[in-house]
Amino acid sequence: MMEPARVAVTPEAAQLLRRLRADHGPLMFHQSGGCCDGSAPMCYPAGEFRTGGSDVHLGDLEVDGEAVPVWMSAAQHEYWKHTHLTIDVVRGRGSGFSLEAPEGVRFLIRSRLLTDDELEAFGLA
Repeated sequence: MMEPARVAVTPEAAQLLRRLRADHGPLMFHQSGGCCDGSAPMCYPAGEFRTGGSDVHLGDLEVDGEAVPVWMSAAQHEYWKHTHLTIDVVRGRGSGFSLEAPEGVRFLIRSRLLTDDELEAFGLA
């Protein structure tokens, strides 16, 4: 049986990640808390946003066999630790710091509660 994942990506968001990777090289996401730009998943060139002890690695999105790590601030993770997150893309103004901003679209998080099996697998049951 396949191990459950904490994060996923929609086909539309994966398509945008392919284009961004072609322009910027390997990518990463960071989801912080708070308002405004901080409440959206931010896409950066890999390593441009420095992560540390105050961040949680949720997992990697697999896009054509290449990993796109997804990080979240530990404080935000406390609120969202019982959810599965899917990165999607919609039309609209993106964050000024996220790579998709000039594309006329923005990444967003779609979430659902983890199932009982997922909660157990992640040690949250």
